Amino acid sequence: MLKNFITIAWRNLYKKKLFSFIHIIGLTIGITVCMMIFLYIMNEFSVDRFHKQGDNIYRVMRRFDVNKNMVPYLAGTYGPALLNDYPKEIKQAVRVCPTHGLVQTADKKSFNEKKLYVADADFFTLFTFPLIKGDPKTVLKQPNSVVISQATAKKYFGNDDPIGKVIEIDQLYQLKVTGVSKNVPSNSHLDFDLVMPISNFEHYDWFKVWVNNNLFVYVRIDNPATAAALEKQFPAFMQKYMGADMEKMGVKFDLHLRPLKEIYFEPSSEFDNVRHGDQSVVYIFLSIAILILVIACINFMNLSTIRAVERSKEVGMRKVMGALRNHLIWQFIGESVLLTLISCVLAIGLLLLAMPWYNQLLGYELTVSWNAAPIYLFLAGVILFVGFLAGSYPAFFLSAFSPIQALKGKLQLGKSGAFFRQALVVVQFCISVFLIVGTIVIYNQMSFVKSKDLGYDKEQSVVIPLNNNDIYNNMRAFKNDLMSKSGIQSVSYMSGEPGGFHDMHTYEAEGQRDVFKSRSEFADFEYVKTLGLKIVAGRDFSPQMATDTTDAVLINETAAKKLGFTPAEAVGKWIKNNMRDSTRRKIVGVVKDFNFISLKETMDALVISPSDDRRVAVIKLKPGNVSSGLAAIKEAYARVAPAYPLEYTFLDQKFDTLYKNDLRQQTILSVFSGLAIFIACLGLFGLASFTAAKRTKEIGVRKVLGSSVQNILLLLSKDMLKPVAVATIIAMPFAYFSMQKWLQNFAYRTPLHWWVFVLAAVITFAIALFTISFQSLKAAIANPVKSLRSE
Repeated sequence: MLKNFITIAWRNLYKKKLFSFIHIIGLTIGITVCMMIFLYIMNEFSVDRFHKQGDNIYRVMRRFDVNKNMVPYLAGTYGPALLNDYPKEIKQAVRVCPTHGLVQTADKKSFNEKKLYVADADFFTLFTFPLIKGDPKTVLKQPNSVVISQATAKKYFGNDDPIGKVIEIDQLYQLKVTGVSKNVPSNSHLDFDLVMPISNFEHYDWFKVWVNNNLFVYVRIDNPATAAALEKQFPAFMQKYMGADMEKMGVKFDLHLRPLKEIYFEPSSEFDNVRHGDQSVVYIFLSIAILILVIACINFMNLSTIRAVERSKEVGMRKVMGALRNHLIWQFIGESVLLTLISCVLAIGLLLLAMPWYNQLLGYELTVSWNAAPIYLFLAGVILFVGFLAGSYPAFFLSAFSPIQALKGKLQLGKSGAFFRQALVVVQFCISVFLIVGTIVIYNQMSFVKSKDLGYDKEQSVVIPLNNNDIYNNMRAFKNDLMSKSGIQSVSYMSGEPGGFHDMHTYEAEGQRDVFKSRSEFADFEYVKTLGLKIVAGRDFSPQMATDTTDAVLINETAAKKLGFTPAEAVGKWIKNNMRDSTRRKIVGVVKDFNFISLKETMDALVISPSDDRRVAVIKLKPGNVSSGLAAIKEAYARVAPAYPLEYTFLDQKFDTLYKNDLRQQTILSVFSGLAIFIACLGLFGLASFTAAKRTKEIGVRKVLGSSVQNILLLLSKDMLKPVAVATIIAMPFAYFSMQKWLQNFAYRTPLHWWVFVLAAVITFAIALFTISFQSLKAAIANPVKSLRSE
């Protein structure tokens, strides 16, 4: 019987090639998208789950009492102090400092490594990063040791054994390779290429200062109840080691333990340079997968149902020959399972072809293991869900035919069947309209963000990180060399460029009883000029004023407002940074607010001080001299830091960095919206084909009686576009509220214009009309003689 079922199923699929193609292509695309999103979600929720001691690992967070914000960075002194004060509760404490450095091999090859970790010797015993070579307990014991990843070993030494080879980091540390680790998987929040011992840095004075923010501290606590009790003891710990500093700064710090498995999705990750995910994006992906699979299933049900009349005589004959209803049900469900199975096989092939593009879109490589059980459970679930659930309605519908009516060829689907088919089309296009509106709104918002006047001049400005000793020690010579070039307009050194990192410090200010909290910028006297900022009150820093270096600051309009002053009133008031030198500085000028942080955040207070803390150089090129200006920068850089390769970006490229995830969401939503519409249109095309075929004689009679091609085209299109119109009306409110909520992520956002919804409706109708016009036009121009002869 099974062989008979399969034979009949295959014969029916082969007989109706167009319908089978529509079935298979729609399901294949739907399943492919679902598999892509399933792999993404599986990767996201598996982050840091592979560590053997993962349930017992916590990252220590420092919490500010000002607004309970938490930052993961601590001073190097915390790890040993926590181990010393809580030996029973904390079994291990490992410090990890993500940094970068110039690596030179023995044959003088140079690499500017961005994923260099400085860590305690217990790093590979606390975390489960498997070593291909080396002992996890001893690889970092000696200060002159280093562990490199498998890919890094290949890059440095080719096929040679790297163990025992010596590399030099930042022209300071001669390190011997003592271990090779497997490449860090994409489902880890930590990501390194090299790990060197932290003992190389413990002698530095800055490493011993408690108020510094240098590194992460991970602790192992074997009992979760102990972790909760330990947090209650942290206020006393902070008072013991930082009481004097906290009193001096007028702020209190507390500590919090963040479980390892919560780090990836932790909410306040803007201060963190490890991998982080966004749960809202995961849920958006999951919703898209479900919606697209629903559209594909609706296609399946709809097209199977409309073929009922064509197969009615087969059903009637089988019933007369003694076939039981449950046999017929299993026959039709078997056909749907077979079709789903074919689609799954094709989907796997399509997935393999699309994975390189998908990895590029996500920004990291998904690890796909075809030996993993979840993938096959997912595929089995899809086959069962689509094959049985989506195939059940057509199966029960077909098997319930009256054999007498079926054999007479008088079987009709009836009004209820037509209503059900139209309801399914409404659901399909509701989803499509929703996705179209989402795509337009996201595109519109990102265009708004990109074109918004940020209040500073970002054009033709080059950003160079001051991330090595050579360039840092020769900043003055580098700047003087650049300013002597004709293509350079100005140069400014600062702690963070607009869109980059800005420290959060606490201040005391004249006339204020409470501590004032503000973002801080440490820049030279050319800061305002290079960024093209506007002074609205007072003056800029001036080289002619000898006291400006030690006694002056600039603030922005928001800072003046938070202090309770107008810009003019703020000039002349004193302000003191509690976290730096505690020197009273005079506000000499107020700059017009400019968006130095993401447009997702509201404008914040900013204090600009000439204190010495230089991390980047912003070089303004003269208009029309970009090529010569870049050449001058490369020459000047090569003179002061010849061992280091020049790395630079343009300031206007910060847009892509700040809104990277939003741009990816835009691209993904656009692609998946297009696929959803394509699948829905496949179903609409099938319905149009069926409708045109069933109304062949009616069309012939109408043409004989004088109807024009246009009238017949309008007649056929009108009925098919009704459910599309209903779907558009239903989807609009849902799309409005959903996108209104998404826009809340931006402090500066474009309004939801009425034309967005009109455009979405026009696009939907245009696509639907284009889809059905082929079959409608074919039927309208057919020879009426042939139409009237058709059976």
